[in-house]
Amino acid sequence: MDNVAVTQLLKKNLALDLDISKVLVVGLGHTGISAARYLQKLGINFAVTDSRDKPPSIDVFLQEMPDVPVFTGGFNEAAFKVATHLVVSPGVPLTEKSIVKAIANGARIVSDIDLFASSVDVPIIAITGSNGKSTVTTMLGEMAKLAGKKVGVGGNLGTPALDLLESAAELYVLELSSFQLERTTLLNAAAATVLNVSADHLDRHADLAKYAQEKQHVFNGDGVMVINIDDPVVDGMREAGRRILTFSIKKNADFHIAFKGDVEYLMHDKECLMPLAELPLEGRHNAANALAALALGVSIGLDAQAMCTALKTFKGLDHRMQRVAEIGGVTWVNDSKATNIGACVAALQGYTRKVILIAGGDAKGADMNELTPAIKEKAKTVVLMGKDAGLIRQALNNCVPVYSAENMAQAVQISASVAAVGDSVLLSPACASLDQYKNYQDRGNQFSKAVLGLLA
Repeated sequence: MDNVAVTQLLKKNLALDLDISKVLVVGLGHTGISAARYLQKLGINFAVTDSRDKPPSIDVFLQEMPDVPVFTGGFNEAAFKVATHLVVSPGVPLTEKSIVKAIANGARIVSDIDLFASSVDVPIIAITGSNGKSTVTTMLGEMAKLAGKKVGVGGNLGTPALDLLESAAELYVLELSSFQLERTTLLNAAAATVLNVSADHLDRHADLAKYAQEKQHVFNGDGVMVINIDDPVVDGMREAGRRILTFSIKKNADFHIAFKGDVEYLMHDKECLMPLAELPLEGRHNAANALAALALGVSIGLDAQAMCTALKTFKGLDHRMQRVAEIGGVTWVNDSKATNIGACVAALQGYTRKVILIAGGDAKGADMNELTPAIKEKAKTVVLMGKDAGLIRQALNNCVPVYSAENMAQAVQISASVAAVGDSVLLSPACASLDQYKNYQDRGNQFSKAVLGLLA
């Protein structure tokens, strides 16, 4: 779509006028700088503000856009006062006092996804959920490539949505967070899914119902709804008059699992797509991810054989049920991306025998009692660390043996001392990482480093 058509749509959809609008980009991380590049390319008048003294992208921003006003070290009230539109990065809460005041004075919230949706005329597939969304997004991107599509993959994962516009793709696959969706009104995806809903980000959302409501925005419009019928909250999101495809790893659905003879298959209705054993990923929850990706692909006409070939060669993502090593008959698995209870529960449920679990960190306001049933069923021992380790210990109430560790190296040493041949040690923290680490990647890397150190 050319710039003239885009600016016309922005004016029509968002009252964003090239001549009179003044946009304030709030937050200068990956999303903020992608929005700044987009606005500059279209010639829209904008400024940038960030509460941090030195935002992550400030050096790049100053080099690329030296003439654009930028205010750091606190939100600039004067900039908010004159703004007609606010592009608020997902990391910045909409409850921020300056934002609330600007909205009361007539400023309009615009997300990067709204800008993106006004700039493309090819199908968008939108993927959200508490867990698995990065895996499904990447899976589907690989499927589309193998099916011969020029595809742009990103959003909350990897490349920001607005930076994908440079690729001139014929299909876009976007991972979207609840923070992106809560400020998005124009998305009308050709197909969309909420993979699952479990307690997460309750430090930002009022409660689980509000969190689910934000997730449900991914279904805005009239595209195909891909529904996980194993999750009652998601199953309740069905809308009358819409085309719906369902998936399940527990019961019959449009996409499901079934035995044919002695072989268990990923199924589409009565058609065997591929043996489940040929999916090269740890954990049964990854079968659900594969079924969701297949349903989304079928909904837009991707070739089933190409999709299955992509699944058979899909190696998974770093820090998501990633096998680090097998040492002395003990398997070590890095699932540091499990930053909430639902992700940890899904990881545990994927095992047929009990595991040694390393967990803990920042619980983000979640109720750790919800973790107890899965740990009682699937863990032989738990090693706890981080800020809210005490909350998990209290919730477990001695239902399994619990050890305490000060850091990852100690957690790995304790786990190694209690592990026996045939055991799996699973890092699946059920908590965020920022209490002790830069991010979940850093936490996972520290785990891998400590595990590989056992070889010495």
